[in-house]
Amino acid sequence: MSKTKISIGIISGIILVIMIVLFLINNSELEEKLVVMMEPDVIMPTKVSRPGCEETNSCYIPSLVTIKIGDQVTWSNEDSAFHSVTSGFYGEPSSLFDSGYLDPGQQFSFTFKDEGLVDYFCTLHPWMKGQVLVE
Repeated sequence: MSKTKISIGIISGIILVIMIVLFLINNSELEEKLVVMMEPDVIMPTKVSRPGCEETNSCYIPSLVTIKIGDQVTWSNEDSAFHSVTSGFYGEPSSLFDSGYLDPGQQFSFTFKDEGLVDYFCTLHPWMKGQVLVE
C-alpha cells in the first residue's frame, strides 16, 4: 500500500469519528429539548377564550374529573389562545397549583395528594371553570 492510500484511510477514519461524535452530541441536545407529551385527562378545546362554553360545561373537557389520591391530572391547551389552570376560583385563587400561562399545545400536570373536591379556573378567562374530585 502506498503512503497516500494509508493517509487517505487515516483521514477518512478521523472524519468518520468526528462525524459520529458530533451526531451523538447533537442527538443528546435534541433529547434534552424534547418535551414528552402525555395523554391529557382534560383538554381546553378551541374557541373557549370567548364566553359561551360555560353554558354547556365545555370550557374544560371534561369539566369534572374523578381520581384517586396520588393520581396525576394532565391538562392540554388545544385552543389557539393562552389559558391557565389555577386552583380556586376567579378572584380567589388557592395556592395548591398554578400552571401559569399555557401556550397553545402546551400541557400542565399536577399530582393530587389529598382527598376532596378541588375547583380550578383560567386566570385569563373567568368563565372557564372545572373541578377535580379526589377520592
